[in-house]
Amino acid sequence: MPVPEPALTPPEGAPHHPPRVPRPDPVPRLTEPACALPAPGDTEAFWTDVRRRGTPLVGPDPLGADDHLAVTFLWRGTPGTRAVRVLPNKLGDPRDPDGNRMAHVPGTDVWHWTLRLRHDWRGTYDLTVDDGEGPSRRADPFNSRAVPHRWGGKPVPYAELPAAPAATDWQPRSGVARGSVIEHRVAGRRVWLYEPPVPAAELPVLVLLDGEHWQPRLGLNHLLDNLIADGRIPPLAAVLPEAVDEPTRWAELSCRPAYVAFLADELLPWAAGRLPLTDDPARTVVAGQSLGGLTAAYAAVAAPHRFGNALVQSGSFWWPVGPDAEWLTGVIGETPRLPVRFRLSFGEQEWVSLPAARRLRDTLAAVGYHDSSYREFNGGHDYLCWRTELADGLVELLGR
Repeated sequence: MPVPEPALTPPEGAPHHPPRVPRPDPVPRLTEPACALPAPGDTEAFWTDVRRRGTPLVGPDPLGADDHLAVTFLWRGTPGTRAVRVLPNKLGDPRDPDGNRMAHVPGTDVWHWTLRLRHDWRGTYDLTVDDGEGPSRRADPFNSRAVPHRWGGKPVPYAELPAAPAATDWQPRSGVARGSVIEHRVAGRRVWLYEPPVPAAELPVLVLLDGEHWQPRLGLNHLLDNLIADGRIPPLAAVLPEAVDEPTRWAELSCRPAYVAFLADELLPWAAGRLPLTDDPARTVVAGQSLGGLTAAYAAVAAPHRFGNALVQSGSFWWPVGPDAEWLTGVIGETPRLPVRFRLSFGEQEWVSLPAARRLRDTLAAVGYHDSSYREFNGGHDYLCWRTELADGLVELLGR
């Protein structure tokens, strides 16, 4: 890959954290729960009903709107329980941490916390409970739905309301031809290579960052098998490099020319030695989330001869913190339009990322990227949402 011009060389020394931005709107809490709470005394009947229904409980909007619902999170405490907090993804206010504290029904073991949410919301959430020895993260015993944690550990429970997009494309289907996935090592890191079940003389290719989460934990191969079987995308190859660990991820996924060179000049040629990959940038997608989304966009700008499509989810376009904030947006605004398509999506609850995301959207339009797209979904900074956004983005960019 040609050495990037000075304008594409990013600033150094930025802090490894997002900007400290206060939440612009209050968390949409309700004082009344979505269910009748028990009186002091025996709560067994209440918890039997909760176990049958599953948590969180969902009820009508107390304000009467057809497109909103009351969503109540619950915890069954013990005599020693001192506090319970529920933290739905990006639905907390760092200025008011006690705003996510559950209320206790006196004389019972019932703790509760309720939000008013639009009926297409979905999100993961954490529960932290203090039973007298300090707060610790707990599973939700009344919710069997969970997704893998990003860096290992216990799965994360989630909730989704009736109008949320379905994620059925991620489930293995009987009767669908299955591609193969093999784990390799390239330049000292793990890489997963997906080969489709349908042979082709030349395969479009997806480079998806944070591969150690997307393949071993989330099962990307099932999604690709299903989309190919449905004819929504052509048979394609997928190359998934791992991020290694958090320090390495910050070091490499912050607009680094050396990392783009690794993707374009080392990883893709390596994969092309094993599968018949296209070298057409218009049929090549680089995709990522958060810092990976920032890097996907940077790779398309730095190497448009190789990456003609950037599938960007919740990209960290605020980067870096400090005087060079939103650096990549400035580069794009000062560069003539490149032969690249951007597919951008962000969660409506991502109050830190949204202002920079919208400025990037407007910059792309001003420069002339009229075949690119931008959308906002009702969720947060969340793999639960990114799963379906990834599927829709692949169909948009590579669908027949």
